[in-house]
Amino acid sequence: MKHFFIDGNNLTLEQFIEVSRNFGTVELTKESIEKVNKARALVDRYVAEGKVVYGITTGFGKFSDVTITGDETVKLQRNLIKSHSCGVGNPLDEEIVRGIMVLRVNALSKGYSGIRLSTLETLIEMLNKGVHPIVPEKGSLGSSGDLAPLSHMVLVMLGEGEAKYKGARMTGKEAMDRAGIPTIELTSKEGLALINGTQVMTSIGAHTIYDAINLSKTADIAAALTVEALNGITDAYDYKVHQVRGQEGQINTAWNLLNILAESKNTTKQGQIRVQDAYSLRCIPQVHGASKDCFKFVREKVEIEMNAATDNPLIFVDEEEVISGGNFHGQPIALPFDFLGIGLSELGNLSERRLERLVNPALSNGLPAFLTRHGGVNSGFMIVQYAAAALVSENKILAHPASVDSIPSSANQEDHVSMGTIAARKAREIMENIRKVLAMEILGACQAIDLRGNKGLGLGSKVAYDIVREKISAIDEDRVMNLEINKCEDIIKSNLIVEMVQEKIGSLY
Repeated sequence: MKHFFIDGNNLTLEQFIEVSRNFGTVELTKESIEKVNKARALVDRYVAEGKVVYGITTGFGKFSDVTITGDETVKLQRNLIKSHSCGVGNPLDEEIVRGIMVLRVNALSKGYSGIRLSTLETLIEMLNKGVHPIVPEKGSLGSSGDLAPLSHMVLVMLGEGEAKYKGARMTGKEAMDRAGIPTIELTSKEGLALINGTQVMTSIGAHTIYDAINLSKTADIAAALTVEALNGITDAYDYKVHQVRGQEGQINTAWNLLNILAESKNTTKQGQIRVQDAYSLRCIPQVHGASKDCFKFVREKVEIEMNAATDNPLIFVDEEEVISGGNFHGQPIALPFDFLGIGLSELGNLSERRLERLVNPALSNGLPAFLTRHGGVNSGFMIVQYAAAALVSENKILAHPASVDSIPSSANQEDHVSMGTIAARKAREIMENIRKVLAMEILGACQAIDLRGNKGLGLGSKVAYDIVREKISAIDEDRVMNLEINKCEDIIKSNLIVEMVQEKIGSLY
């Protein structure tokens, strides 16, 4: 278990994953503690002076013109959290919730939010001790930030709502008591500081881009196995071809393929069996590479947002200013998350087309129909391709951008919203579908290699083939195929294939 110091500026995607998935722990730097305390002192001063400042001495949204007296500030903050806890649907995964928590800690540690240090430390203690609020997945417009889901996180800090602790679901109060964490009472500005931000969409999107980058490497390996099974032509992956175009993702994908397929006795050269392959084999570098370039762009935007101050108003201590702006608006990452869904979808579209070439006797260069020796009595991989086609078709619906939609809220005070959280959730669902499609292709490619007769696999493709065959034997007679698909998907989830192939051939890009 790793431990990280949080300062609001230097959280990386890998550190984020260590905390969210591997239960890494965090604490504030001394500099962050000083910044948090200074910002809070300014808030306290403004409250004492009765200065009219949005979110500190006023209501929220359309109620920004309602002044709140000092005696009402505590009730205002509690009511804010309770009234805004409108999330619906299934709970977000535990790792997503942990990601939300560490991102909120990181944002608050920058010292622009005006939260008390003690309140921030309560959230840190919850994260480090494993008190994970139950946060419904739906209900955010992505502006003003992720109000509804973040409110469910804060409920537990108040001893309300629900949480998971040590694997059990219970009331927020019980979870806090069992973990030995005192519940709190919020005061001026704190409720808004905790819920007005983009941490839910960013957590979902950050997990998805991390998985997408690994999945793009798996896609290259799956494609290489299919190239082996179909006696594919490797000339199309020659470095010179891709260098003259200059697209980084394309160049890197071609490099991956040649290294995975190095020393293969199953691949061919142009003219040896045929002059050229279909696009689903020949254009793997161009298609996979474009998705990788997409993922690089999205990662850059995500890491910026992970270290951003996204609440409102923001407190600038040195200037003694409290400025009401719009950093909670999710548009800067809503667009990248829609792009991420499109980039992921294309990995699946090409994978399904390769699977079709494996199972279709008119396209498979001599393989038995549907990858079974005893067709008729056995259906082999016939319906596996159906399932893959269903998933990629579903992804085409999911890839429709969420960010082009907007519905006004708060009596038209908030008249344009980002739908960024929906964009992130859609991208994640697409990613999960793609993982299944790649599992189907890998199973089909390994089956085809066995049926054609393995003359000798490439350095990387042999590693992948051996990992699959260690857990899933060749299919001689029909089986319940979803069980085999699930086994292969579990292998992909573990990232074992990518790690072992990299160990054999060096880095994959």
